[in-house]
Amino acid sequence: MAYALENALFQWRDGDRRLAGASEPARTDLDRAADAVIEALRKRLGSRFLLEELADLYHRDTDWATELAVRHAAGTDSAAVVDAAFARYAREASNFAGGRPRESHDRP
Repeated sequence: MAYALENALFQWRDGDRRLAGASEPARTDLDRAADAVIEALRKRLGSRFLLEELADLYHRDTDWATELAVRHAAGTDSAAVVDAAFARYAREASNFAGGRPRESHDRP
């Protein structure tokens, strides 16, 4: 696994853990903000993508995602919301295998 992807997966999981650890009612708002970012990711990458493509998008520019999270009431937790959204969307990658890339890019 390339370092950039390994690092991205670590950051994404950390964001997901931060949202999971948030108390209510903040967690509901943060989850809604993450859902908005996930919908934007679907529009950018489509339904079939590789983890590497998602990591490349993450490393190129997440300002758009941060702005979207802020608009959906993420506030100071916008970075965690973006990371959580990428973590959740990563699970839909064609080469996702429990948090690490599979050698084959075909869905099982």
